[in-house]
Amino acid sequence: MKLACVTTSERGATDLLLSAFADRMLKAGTALAGVVQTNTECADGYKCDMDLKVLPTGETIRISQSLGANARGCRLDPAELERAVGLVTRSLDTGPELLIINKFGKHEADGRGFRPVIADALEREIPVLVGVNGLNLDRFQEFAGGMADLLDGDIDILRNWLDPASMPLAQTRMM
Repeated sequence: MKLACVTTSERGATDLLLSAFADRMLKAGTALAGVVQTNTECADGYKCDMDLKVLPTGETIRISQSLGANARGCRLDPAELERAVGLVTRSLDTGPELLIINKFGKHEADGRGFRPVIADALEREIPVLVGVNGLNLDRFQEFAGGMADLLDGDIDILRNWLDPASMPLAQTRMM
């Protein structure tokens, strides 16, 4: 089983890192599946719009919904998230070399979202790289059963984790 997560401390930095890594891997000819997230700041100063780019097709799915200026609830659109999950699930049949999931979030921590896709990929022996924020790191570790690597937020470390022969040893920490 080859499973790793990456987390960064700066807001949005994990999304940017995983997007840049996916772009680099696609340009190198690596067969990818999964999703990376793009956040677009809203002009009105409210929360950003969240879009998932499905790999490798590039289809974009907006997973955030506008709830109004005074809304305090979760803005995730679960129907659109599940649409993305369906697309990624089907893409596993193409035999990707890597599955990238932008975030192991609340849905995944609760057993929904991309969690079954991650498990399916691991059963197929497809390496999986997941973004995790500090709020869900313990739940991710529980899901991974202590078998995941925690990678530093550096694009070369991510590449080295996927293919250790490509570079000098990465500085990874075991969870």
